[in-house]
Amino acid sequence: MPGLLRGVARTAVVAGTATAVSNRVSRRQAGRWAAQEQQYAPEPQYAQEPQHAAPPPPPDDDMDNRLAQLKDLAALKESGVLSELEFEQQKARILNG
Repeated sequence: MPGLLRGVARTAVVAGTATAVSNRVSRRQAGRWAAQEQQYAPEPQYAQEPQHAAPPPPPDDDMDNRLAQLKDLAALKESGVLSELEFEQQKARILNG
């Protein structure tokens, strides 16, 4: 019986050592593969921030000036100082710059 016990103990030691070595080899190999995958992996692509349209330009002084001239012109026409033809000519001159 002591011989049998010694054989079982020897088998257990050999099996335990083999398992430990196998696990160590597997971990090292997995680490190498992970390093290779990381080396050749494409860089992550992030979505670009949306481009916003430029705000509309502030109303220019020229347009305000034209509107004031048209209002004055309309007042002159209503008061009878300008005829319909004169009004249309002056309006075209103001609008065309």
